[in-house]
Amino acid sequence: MIISSTTDYREAARRRLPPFLFHYIDGGAYAEQTMRRNEEDLHALALKQRVLQEVGEIDLSSHLFNEALGLPVALAPVGLTGMYARRGEVQAARAAASRGISFTMSSVSVCPIEEVQPKSDRPIWFQLYVLKDRGFMKNVLERAWAAGVRTLVFTVDMPVPGARYRDAHSGMSGPHAAYRRILQAMLHPGWAWDVGVCGRPHDLGNVSAYLGKAITLEDYIGWLGNNFDPSIGWRDLQWVRDYWKGSMVLKGILDPDDAREAARFGADGIVVSNHGGRQLDGVLSSARALPTIADAVKGDLKLLVDSGVRSGLDVVRMLALGADAVMLGRAYIYALAAAGEGGVARLIDLIASEMRVAMTLTGARSIAEISRDSLVNAGLTP
Repeated sequence: MIISSTTDYREAARRRLPPFLFHYIDGGAYAEQTMRRNEEDLHALALKQRVLQEVGEIDLSSHLFNEALGLPVALAPVGLTGMYARRGEVQAARAAASRGISFTMSSVSVCPIEEVQPKSDRPIWFQLYVLKDRGFMKNVLERAWAAGVRTLVFTVDMPVPGARYRDAHSGMSGPHAAYRRILQAMLHPGWAWDVGVCGRPHDLGNVSAYLGKAITLEDYIGWLGNNFDPSIGWRDLQWVRDYWKGSMVLKGILDPDDAREAARFGADGIVVSNHGGRQLDGVLSSARALPTIADAVKGDLKLLVDSGVRSGLDVVRMLALGADAVMLGRAYIYALAAAGEGGVARLIDLIASEMRVAMTLTGARSIAEISRDSLVNAGLTP
């Protein structure tokens, strides 16, 4: 199969993966309206083409949280990444490091921190939820710091899991789910051997290390459901801010007032995000939410954004709307599932190449020169 875009990697991943895993990453909440809007609203943004602008070399480099980046992109945290390729978190972290960008490890990863960080040539970022089990939170923060992690990404838009209808139909959850997953694996022998057999153990590595017993895929949904805490407020984050001495990024901000509160709280950055359309369906796309948030807090903290980004053109569009950097989620998981570490590295190269084309044809020589003036219709309104 010829691979030239994220769309190609998605199709390759669909062919290789058992349906329960493909639809888990590919699907959204409820009717998936927000998931679709994330892409549609980005595509609706027209870049302003300029000619004869004497654009020579393009500089994609950036700095974020005291780190140099080869391009203003990071890999977003994705739960169960290790189920998409053999020890998937390790492969993704290595690919990101080889291209000079950051990999964000989910707290519900298959591989534990202690396995992933030593195999990456640059510090990884670590993602955490606010959970009822504060002992786990403290334990994993201590382990992350000891491993060399200095940037914490705190997901705040998941006090309860979203209703993801595809999961019940695909076998991720629902009646006889375990038997359905086994049957699907048998029908996908490439994945079954590479990940199902050679990629063991299949547990939540960070949680298992804390509890002293394996927390398997069978326990995954139940453990999350029992530990998410809908009663949390800003005060519940303060002990984490006081405890964590590195950079702290709040992920899941869609409202300017919440962005201002994050700045007052002392966050070093926020991720404008609707969780890829996987939480509350019907909310704003990240592209629509970003400009008003940038107007409210730009300069007070670093602005990252995710949801709907599938190309280097989309990265440039998000930067033009006010982001300092962009996080890739589904896009890199498709590449990881299709072709492992090499697929992720190739995807990052594609993103960089597409960014160079877009910047050349809009007259931007560096990331700093991308602004709303790079857009014809920057006025996306909520």
